[in-house]
Amino acid sequence: MTGRGLRDSHPVVVLRRLRAGVLGVLAVTTLLCLVAADRAEAQIAASERTQEAVDDIRQAHEQATRARAALEAVSRIDDPVSISLTGVGADFANAAARISSHLTSATEGNGAGKRGLSHIQFVQGQLATSVQLADAAVLDGAPAVGKVGEALHAAREHQGRQDVPFTGGLEQSLLDLQRVESDAKRVQLESDWRDRRLLWPLFMAPSAVMLLLVCATCRIVARRFRRYPSPALVLALLATASVCVLMCVLRPLDVAITLPVLAAAGALTYLAYRPRLAEYRFPRS
Repeated sequence: MTGRGLRDSHPVVVLRRLRAGVLGVLAVTTLLCLVAADRAEAQIAASERTQEAVDDIRQAHEQATRARAALEAVSRIDDPVSISLTGVGADFANAAARISSHLTSATEGNGAGKRGLSHIQFVQGQLATSVQLADAAVLDGAPAVGKVGEALHAAREHQGRQDVPFTGGLEQSLLDLQRVESDAKRVQLESDWRDRRLLWPLFMAPSAVMLLLVCATCRIVARRFRRYPSPALVLALLATASVCVLMCVLRPLDVAITLPVLAAAGALTYLAYRPRLAEYRFPRS
């Protein structure tokens, strides 16, 4: 309808359309809240799984330091016969087995996609190689075992002034892998339906539209009906705006709070328009 047509319409017709507009905004806001809450909860659940992967990798790194300590202990044995009989020792074997187990668990919670899976597989291969080198070094004596232990703690290679990830020993690679998964978790928590850059305009738009509709309603009621605007309509606007702000701040707001508040806003809206519309008995067109 054109501006002139709106001015020429009977105020009751205008109020009905404004009421429909406000209720429509409330419906859209409710739908947005439900979708945002559902998707945000899915992202939170994914980030929790990724955090479990981060914890597994951290524990794998702890076991890697124990594996290195076990090899260092073997390297201090002076008797070559004893080394050949005991091998790398139960401590190293147990630590290596735990590393493998933690990496397998981390695969299940991997949040970095194909990139994260590729890095996990690389570290698993690095672990298998380290175990093979340690078993072979036993035949060459204590110094060889010590070198394998040092290799587990090797630093990254450099490219200019920057370190190159996944170019160090097993311990450093596990730290690199932990960083990859931690970055993935941060992305999960800050992207899509938990991204404030998306949420603020998405939820403020309905609030802005509702504000315009309420202002238009107040003008019609004051000029055409010679009445003060209903406080219930202002309360409905404030309730809706509060929900929208909290959805952006809390990311997300619990739907157990959202739905009752928006339902109350809808009831207040209906009650706010009812007295003026009840003054006339025109048939709906």
